Amino acid sequence: MEPIKIFELSKEYLESLREAIELTDIDFIKQSFDGANEADIAALLDELNMQEALYVLRLLEAEVAADILIELDEDSLTKVIYEMEPTELASYIDQMDSDDAVDILNLLTIREREDVISHLQEKEKSEHILDLLRYDEDSAGGLMAKEFIKANKNWNVIQTIEEIRRQAEKVEKIYSIYVVDNKQHLLGRVSLKKIILASSDTKIADIYEPELISVPTHLDEEEVAEIMRKYDLESIPVVNAKNKLVGRITVDDILDVIREQSEEDMQAMTGISADVEESDSIFRISKARLPWLLIGVIGGLMGAKIIGFFEEGLSKYIALASFIPLVAATGGNVGIQSSSLVVQTLASKSVFDDTPWQRFVKGLLIALLNGVVLGFFVFAVVKFIYGFDAIFGFTIGLAMFCVVLLASFMGTVTPLVLNRFGINPAIASGPFITTANDLIGLAVYFGVAMMLLKL
Repeated sequence: MEPIKIFELSKEYLESLREAIELTDIDFIKQSFDGANEADIAALLDELNMQEALYVLRLLEAEVAADILIELDEDSLTKVIYEMEPTELASYIDQMDSDDAVDILNLLTIREREDVISHLQEKEKSEHILDLLRYDEDSAGGLMAKEFIKANKNWNVIQTIEEIRRQAEKVEKIYSIYVVDNKQHLLGRVSLKKIILASSDTKIADIYEPELISVPTHLDEEEVAEIMRKYDLESIPVVNAKNKLVGRITVDDILDVIREQSEEDMQAMTGISADVEESDSIFRISKARLPWLLIGVIGGLMGAKIIGFFEEGLSKYIALASFIPLVAATGGNVGIQSSSLVVQTLASKSVFDDTPWQRFVKGLLIALLNGVVLGFFVFAVVKFIYGFDAIFGFTIGLAMFCVVLLASFMGTVTPLVLNRFGINPAIASGPFITTANDLIGLAVYFGVAMMLLKL
């Protein structure tokens, strides 16, 4: 077996490749790609313009090019497939698993999609694709592949091995052999090891394992990912409402779901309102970032209004202004810490997780402890190091204690409420919490100062 070539993408190589494309140096291009992994080639093509990427793809064998298309960044993939004729794209889709083919076809309009499907050479492949297109993209049905290996419980080992050989031609990775009855109801699974070790006339019904986790076609992809993660599964069968085996989901598809969800949560936490990438247009990126930035600006203006309301008190105690950044920053940090922990817990969806009320009480106790420690620390620094009088130090320390309590309350409750109404709770961990806690912190800070310092 030849070792897989690990691609090291460098500026020099990229320039050499572009020069080879310009000079139509086919030998250089093919030799440099020989033995390279499809994912590495896809990463390289993402750096080329659309025409250059198309030129390279057309030099490669259809099976290799199909694998590279699957690995391309969605933006690059969309540009490339829209430049292809339906017959050309169909020739690549003929080489793909049905789930990957559907992912690509979903980037096209309905009319273009139907045109490509009409040019597919394999009738069975087109039937699989048409079946999968009925399902929601974010469901188990939309995620599954129709290529899998199954065995009837009434077969003996010899029949099963022959059928495995026949079916395996269209299945790239064999994780499990699913066992069905005459009506295609899923009964369980049987391992290759048991089949090999069993005698030729042994019935599958005598050696299969009935304990098998499956998912219905309508189940959300995130729930499928959680099941596969929890039980450490490499693949999972998909059944319809009548418990008939209709497909399987493999671990590589689930890794894509987990990655996409992580990216969505990260963007939500950083205040980006849409799914964008650095390669997107300036307008699209700005449009995604502006909403929360505007909220932050509005929050800042409201904060300035709060400070202006206490302008007279500030003129009497100028030193109060020095501690405004401390209060605002601490409130924001506490809120983000609290909300991040709650979001992480909600994402795990464990049956052993605390109830919302238990989370709230636990968060309150943590806030009380942190508030006492931080409040006392601030009081000590203001009184004994900065040299202010005791009442002023106590005012700053008490304000810090109250801000920590309220910020923790906001950080705990907000994601729980958002989750209850079906909104991604990750948005609570970013600018929303920071802006809200800045305003609350300032109001509490000056409120405590008014009471204790008689402003």
